[in-house]
Amino acid sequence: MGKLENRIAVITGGGSGIGEATAKLFAAEGARVVIADIDEKNGNRVAGEIGAPAVYRNTDVSDPAQVEAMVKSTVERFGRLHVLFNNAFATRMGPVGEISIEDWHKTISVTLSGVFYGMRFALPQMVAQGGGVIVNTASISGLGGDYGAGAYNAAKAGVVNLTRSAAIEYARKNIRVNAVCPGMVETPAVLNTFIGQSRNPERVRKLNEECHPIGRMGKPEEIAKVVLFLASDDASFVTGSMYVADGGVTAHTGLTGHPLR
Repeated sequence: MGKLENRIAVITGGGSGIGEATAKLFAAEGARVVIADIDEKNGNRVAGEIGAPAVYRNTDVSDPAQVEAMVKSTVERFGRLHVLFNNAFATRMGPVGEISIEDWHKTISVTLSGVFYGMRFALPQMVAQGGGVIVNTASISGLGGDYGAGAYNAAKAGVVNLTRSAAIEYARKNIRVNAVCPGMVETPAVLNTFIGQSRNPERVRKLNEECHPIGRMGKPEEIAKVVLFLASDDASFVTGSMYVADGGVTAHTGLTGHPLR
């Protein structure tokens, strides 16, 4: 048997990157997977590649009505909701004194409020059925600051403490809530946002690779394995935790140079 045999999982942002890798891994471990994403083409592609254990649902996580409908339809179709992986994000770059109000709200509405909406509507169902698991995608950018990413830093820091609050509130309800905090991961969204929008993408990519002591950026499949652990019974005593998977970035103070320079 797989680690998620006969369990029902919802994955937001499941049409690419970490969400796609996690959907495929969950399905391989026996779960039925609902892939929630605004990208209809890729959402259907991932569901098609997985096959019968997966279905796609178009969902904008910044809209609470759509998130509520996503949870409701999942329960109506499958009877339960065992795992919610709040993974969708959006961000706009810019220094705090320059980023537009619109870009700030866009970042917060998807990256932070979308996580809250997912938990807000999943938790009552999980309480009613006697338990469940929630995993949120935070970031090491929620544990420290980055140049030009104040909105993203604020949103991910919010995810970190929202995760902690939900974990202690629902621990006695047999519901575990944790977050994974990746470093830079080679996903389409990350590469387009943090690297593709820079003036010199190749240089920025090289710098991002070098800042990881392991010597490279992460791969979606590597983060998916951490999410699987947190979602499975292997993590039965783990709640309120921020699992860092960053190739060693946060182990370094940044005060001394790179050994290869």
